[in-house]
Amino acid sequence: MPRQPFVSSRLQGFGTTIFSQMSALAMETNAINLGQGFPDTDGPMGIRREAANAILNGPNQYPPVGGIADLRSAIVEHQKRFWGIELESDTQVVTTTGATEAIAAALIGLCELGDEVIVFDPTYDSYAAGIAMAGARPRPVVTHPADDNTFQFDEAELRAFGPRTELILLNTPHNPTGKVFSHDELALIADLCLHFNVLAVVDEVYEHLILQRRHHALRQLWDVRPNHHHLVDLTKCFSLTGWKVGWATGPSALIAAVQTAKQFLTFATGAPFQPAVASALQLDSAYFTGSGRRHAAPTRHCRSRPLRTQDSSVLAKQHLLHYGQDFAPRLQQRDQLLP
Repeated sequence: MPRQPFVSSRLQGFGTTIFSQMSALAMETNAINLGQGFPDTDGPMGIRREAANAILNGPNQYPPVGGIADLRSAIVEHQKRFWGIELESDTQVVTTTGATEAIAAALIGLCELGDEVIVFDPTYDSYAAGIAMAGARPRPVVTHPADDNTFQFDEAELRAFGPRTELILLNTPHNPTGKVFSHDELALIADLCLHFNVLAVVDEVYEHLILQRRHHALRQLWDVRPNHHHLVDLTKCFSLTGWKVGWATGPSALIAAVQTAKQFLTFATGAPFQPAVASALQLDSAYFTGSGRRHAAPTRHCRSRPLRTQDSSVLAKQHLLHYGQDFAPRLQQRDQLLP
């Protein structure tokens, strides 16, 4: 690939994200957009009205860098209600402009130049860019499709921690494979983090969007919490992805490092949206437990059966709202036809 003029060496080769490319192509061809994860409908009307009222009547000025008190308190209550985790809202929570900023701020705030970050390939595309911006380097652990239509990794490959391994960046439920890491897999990761004194940054934006399997949270494993940092953007759960309100929780020292970086990225997250998201987090538990099936229902007409009509197979079961497509047979056929 030719060098992009003016782009720093750290960001050479990244170009336009695949999500922007796929969405533009879908619009151009009037196709169903299976490439970017946004819902077909907007979220609860009451929550949207609250944001609209805040835009008209305030607050519209800079909120605190860590987020307004009501939102931080709502995040603490949500963590306790669903995961049994006790947090201090003033020191162990920071709001961010979506989970993407939380990931970038965590990497920039926690990594030194040359540090190694373990990721599970294939990864969400912002991970590699965030690692590059932090001056670190990725060490991929490849996940492979298994006979039961899940994705598995080689334990020996994961165990190969090195002297510069600083952090493991884990996404569960996983984008793009749909893998939901099991309790045993998380216990292994926790043991390795504690043994090698490595930080765990866990991206769980899909924690409520599970279809068939139970989601296990690494932060529920008590012994790993001093090394654990948790990222969420529930605006996807509320079908309000454009609001870009996320947060990070964890030990005070880790959150301080993330907030130090965050304040020089966006400084603050959209003021009129924060009270509305605080209210959304207080919705009845049934709203969250039904999120996976509610988001899946409108897409049933275009899911695995139509995909299987192509010369390919569907790899991932419906553990999450993702499908893995194996185009190897079609590519092999194409290669046979080429001169």
